[in-house]
Amino acid sequence: MAAVVTLATAAAPAAVPGPPSAPAPPVRAPALSANPAYGAALAPCALAPAKGLQMTEGLPTGHGYVRSTGTVKALTLMIDFPDVKGQGTARKRYAEFFPQTSRWFKRSSYGRLKYRPATPVNHWLRMPHTFRSYGIKRGSPFEPGYRKLVADIAKAADPHVDFSRYDLVNVLVTPNAGPSAARAVLSVTYADNQHAPIADGVPLANVSFVYSRQDDGSGTLAQTGYRVLPHENGHVFGLPDLYTRRGGDSAGHWDVMSEDWGVGNDLLAWHKWKLGWLGTGQVECIARPGITRRALSPLGRRGGTKLIFVPVSKYAGYAVEARTNKGNDEAVCKSGVLVSWVDTRIDSGQGPITVVDSTPGSSGCTDEHNVHPGLSDAVFTPGKTFTGGAQGTGVRVRVTGRDARGDYRVEITRYASGGGQG
Repeated sequence: MAAVVTLATAAAPAAVPGPPSAPAPPVRAPALSANPAYGAALAPCALAPAKGLQMTEGLPTGHGYVRSTGTVKALTLMIDFPDVKGQGTARKRYAEFFPQTSRWFKRSSYGRLKYRPATPVNHWLRMPHTFRSYGIKRGSPFEPGYRKLVADIAKAADPHVDFSRYDLVNVLVTPNAGPSAARAVLSVTYADNQHAPIADGVPLANVSFVYSRQDDGSGTLAQTGYRVLPHENGHVFGLPDLYTRRGGDSAGHWDVMSEDWGVGNDLLAWHKWKLGWLGTGQVECIARPGITRRALSPLGRRGGTKLIFVPVSKYAGYAVEARTNKGNDEAVCKSGVLVSWVDTRIDSGQGPITVVDSTPGSSGCTDEHNVHPGLSDAVFTPGKTFTGGAQGTGVRVRVTGRDARGDYRVEITRYASGGGQG
């Protein structure tokens, strides 16, 4: 079972391997991954999932999660309780999230995911017990409160719903149940739940709960409040949380799995590859020493190369992508090339992806609510260079320019490691 909450509860990540003063002398590097499902060219970049984690950035995503391409049917139910009656109408609660969530997934996936919500019960579905009786608090485990609640939802909805027709379940709780999101975030997802109750012959193994409205104080709640649901549904598709105990200090506002309040943001290119939203021709794997020159198409635009990856072991490496304020990325205040460190050995909520900050110590370029300011200007612009390395592999990413199409030209150098296969 993977129980994932929307605020940080775990330790901070290890520091990203930073820029050395010069390429390290050759040492024996660990053997790289070789996942045949991704083809010979991309296999070394399909980082292996680490064992024993709640959720992992490894490829491919394990069994038990919801498929993230094609048509996905999302059952959405609005619930209230005898002691906390529905605030407003159930239809208005539903309208806070749809069709916005479907549109977000369409844009982010370049049309590869057709997200189809359904709400066969148009009224508040009253639970048989009080909200207090379930004992739900921030970080509550599935047993016993949520198991009881899921079973009660299934029983109450059974006359109206055939659960076997749906791929995932969204439960929109009346917002007056529990504390406000500003005080404590209760929203949670149980993904690949091995202890889920059965309804209509299928386990309710991928269920997202959304509670209080996540108002960032900017006055844009009607336009942005829905984004907690793409975050929670990201878990049922197999994506871990990118935040840490300190909040969005690891990946900032560059991914909805890090920060989902306030102004819009997309997913990192690594996540789009993990979800199957990038074709094989849109990912470049640099597993051998040498110099590679490519054009990176901005993530918010269809087509072109979206991700260049440099693996340094079978569990970790550098991702390179271009980000502008197009598509879902309306929060981007500085366009350029984003470099991030992906480590499949780091668990959900501990910062498995760390964005490299091109301007460490700066106050950023944004005054938007709930956008980690220090990382808002993290991108590398033309003329700027990132130099780093880890485990015997030196890496240099130089942004050489931007062409008339808006693509960023990059020159990536991988220094001889003395070992790793590719």
